[in-house]
Amino acid sequence: MSKKIRKPIKNEKDFSGKILKILSQSPNKAFNYKQIGAKLELDDTKSRNQIIKDLKILAASKKIIESEPGKYLIKAISQDYYEGTIDMTSRKTAYFICPEFSEDVFIPTNNLNRALDKDKVKVYVYNRRKGKRPEGEVIEVVERNKTEFVGVIDIQANFAFVATANPKMYTDIFIPKDKIGEAENGDVVLVTIEDWPKRADSPFGSVIRVLGKPGEHNTEIHAILAEYGLPSDFPVEVEVFAQKLDTSIQESEIAKRRDMRDTLTFTIDPKDAKDFDDALSFKKLENGNFEIGIHIADVSYYLEEGTILDDEAYQRATSVYLVDRVVPMLPEVLSNFACSLRPNEEKYTFSAIFEVSPNAQVINQWFGRTVIYSDQRFAYEEAQYIIETKDNTIPVDISITGDSYVVSDEIVDATLKLDELAKILRKKRMQNGAISFDKVEVKFNLDAEGEPEGVYFKVSKDANHLIEEFMLLANRKVAEYIGKQKKTFVYRIHDEPNEDKLIAMQTVIAKFGYKIDFRNKGDISKSLNALMEEVNGKKEQNLIDTLAIRSMSKAKYSTENIGHYGLAFDYYSHFTSPIRRYPDVMVHRLLQYYLDGGASVDEEVYETKCLHCSNMESLATNAERDSIKYMQVKYMQDHQDEEFLGVISGVTEWGIYVEIVSNKCEGMVRIREIKDDYYTFDEKQYALVGATSNSILQLGDEIYVKVKNADLVKKQLDFHFLRRAE
Repeated sequence: MSKKIRKPIKNEKDFSGKILKILSQSPNKAFNYKQIGAKLELDDTKSRNQIIKDLKILAASKKIIESEPGKYLIKAISQDYYEGTIDMTSRKTAYFICPEFSEDVFIPTNNLNRALDKDKVKVYVYNRRKGKRPEGEVIEVVERNKTEFVGVIDIQANFAFVATANPKMYTDIFIPKDKIGEAENGDVVLVTIEDWPKRADSPFGSVIRVLGKPGEHNTEIHAILAEYGLPSDFPVEVEVFAQKLDTSIQESEIAKRRDMRDTLTFTIDPKDAKDFDDALSFKKLENGNFEIGIHIADVSYYLEEGTILDDEAYQRATSVYLVDRVVPMLPEVLSNFACSLRPNEEKYTFSAIFEVSPNAQVINQWFGRTVIYSDQRFAYEEAQYIIETKDNTIPVDISITGDSYVVSDEIVDATLKLDELAKILRKKRMQNGAISFDKVEVKFNLDAEGEPEGVYFKVSKDANHLIEEFMLLANRKVAEYIGKQKKTFVYRIHDEPNEDKLIAMQTVIAKFGYKIDFRNKGDISKSLNALMEEVNGKKEQNLIDTLAIRSMSKAKYSTENIGHYGLAFDYYSHFTSPIRRYPDVMVHRLLQYYLDGGASVDEEVYETKCLHCSNMESLATNAERDSIKYMQVKYMQDHQDEEFLGVISGVTEWGIYVEIVSNKCEGMVRIREIKDDYYTFDEKQYALVGATSNSILQLGDEIYVKVKNADLVKKQLDFHFLRRAE
């Protein structure tokens, strides 16, 4: 039988990474070039000579040891190998994130060795000397972050390639002819990576699902969900299970609960809301105090552990709020009907009931299962009208019923008193160091087909703050009640801000004449609040709001309570939105279990669940952002001939990012498109500087732009630079 000769790998500069991987997998065994060649399935002369050369280079650089002539070992007990995560850039290079390094390790393109963004990898780190940036080489992909990708398929005669719009995905995906499925050339598809052969420049995959044609509304929305591994529909068996649930209100169940049906109760939600998680009840007490109930949909009553419905809700972990739709955590029969606290209906609830003094001190508290009857449903605009005017007649232009209607004096009085108490609670919170981020939220008016007709900005007012403060009160008191018992619980935690990010932010805001006080964490929060107040309504507001939010640590779920820095609470949890957040369901279950006298549960089990919920929340947030970007691009497609005033929101060596003042849409003006001079990037000034005129374009400058290109697939806007604002 003739020996099979392998061809050399194309375009392979060297085999260093592969050699290091082979030696590291057998750290106590010495290999010669023939054995390494056999492991790599290479025995042609060119490859053999390259292996010999690479072995000598690796030995000279002390990455490996020549234990005897021609035989090599990996360095024993080397401290140069670390496990961590790859963070790809859009330039086909990456950084290695590892807790053992104070700074990120740079990974050049040719050292990636098939690692993709967010993969868990083993890396060899070199250049660890002082004053030199550490660099590394991926030795092994330990675990893929994801294997499914969305892209556009390019079908050739005998195969296809799928190219993704993700700038961090540096390779396309090869699809064999028999794995193209029903896809047609140019379709947007979801593919899975199945293999990455040693000889292949691209990974091999197969088409899982055809999403549609690029640029079509539903295609792009489904592509956003698929890109983050988020579902768009419920499995049939889950829908069937939910439909079979008994959602009627039973006298036998009411008898087990505190009956609150005769207490004045109402909801305040967005005008277009369908799932009403929370309601407030209000009663004046004879001693001059007030009984305030925060009543939350009792989802855990219907969502039994171990069922396919509960498994599906846990996997989703959160509802996803895209620009034109909601992808709910629970099927509609629960989210919009059985669990939703709809007006003039009896509902099972889990409640936090407080006796509160006129100066908003909590005198007594009670937690448990209840039954309520909602007397009124308000939109925020209606409640705001009552707060501002004290009028009980809701006008037509803000009415959710479409007609003017009269609210009872009892509800008006309750709303006004709750607003008064909420303002006291909010003031106390701010005095304790809470940070107020009332960032402008971009919303779109959509027609029946989901096409954007206009843009408006959602701003929090007193009615929003009213609900917020009482939800915060319930969340805080529930967490405090269990936390002081030292039992395992699901907390919502928020660490102190990242000092490096705050310093970077200070560099930027100094250009506008602002500063942050770094003396202690209390000063930082007060300073940030003062900054938010000072920039309110100014052209640089959105930029500085965004920088401030990015400087903050990310809130997450954990069984380890470190408090919530942004809210200035020692104890905080999520209790108030179980229709749309699975952690709230866990909190309800644990709270009832502990109220019944249960012992502390397994912390490790719940920490795993917390990590899953935090990860799913992050994916949902990214999908929501992408859907807004998509709609902004779609909106701007219809305004290509218009001039817009914009603010420079970012400066890089390849151009400037510009945010349009009137609609908050952001796009790029590439440096080569600015024709009045030859500009270069000045990193110290965060500015572009003209070579002949010394003219400066920097953060916060106002300029006029026009749409050059609106790419729906990439969710990317390019602008023409027209002129500076006078």
